Amino acid sequence: MTDKKAVILLSGGLDSATVVALARAEGYACYSMSFDYGQRHRSELQAAERVARQLGVIEHKVIGLNLNGIGGSALTDTSIAVPEGPAEGIPVTYVPARNTVFLSLALGWAEVLGARDIFIGVNAVDYSGYPDCRPEFVEAFERMANLATKAGVEGQGFRICAPLQHMSKAEIVQAGLRHGVDYALTVSCYQADDDGRACGKCDSCRLRAAGFAAAGVTDPTRYF
Repeated sequence: MTDKKAVILLSGGLDSATVVALARAEGYACYSMSFDYGQRHRSELQAAERVARQLGVIEHKVIGLNLNGIGGSALTDTSIAVPEGPAEGIPVTYVPARNTVFLSLALGWAEVLGARDIFIGVNAVDYSGYPDCRPEFVEAFERMANLATKAGVEGQGFRICAPLQHMSKAEIVQAGLRHGVDYALTVSCYQADDDGRACGKCDSCRLRAAGFAAAGVTDPTRYF
């Protein structure tokens, strides 16, 4: 067992599954964290568990939150429709403060585990325009993490690792396949059904399909 531990945010989608595989390839003992936060469907949580098993995660933790109590997003408020076409600006699928909350909880677990590296699958190339996916956010959170924790103050600093930050979706797919990701286990759709089948119309479905097409690889997504 390696002493090099990492906490990895694992949603059950394409990007986060790839991040687990990349961290494992770098020699980390991987601890993954998912969130039952009031999202539209639970099939992504089932996908996260499948991915964690397939990629040999040491421990997979699911944390319950109530972001649907805040609302404000098509992913947490079923009265807001998920867009099925391109939109201008930040889309309604943006969940207010989601990555800030998720990283904060991952930071807490990392401090308990003695891990110094926290991985997140944010991307600033083929993505939906969320403000909490930008490099500036990742850098700012890392600074905060080292100010706000006992480990940081005592000089055992944290790193927020975003290995997909500047990769295209095609490059992410290719990297994951090189490192053994079974993308048939993943669910990317914003409005997948209970069996994990995708709509094929939402922003996430379109980006995923385009990434596989650009990579020249068959997308194993199942559609309803």
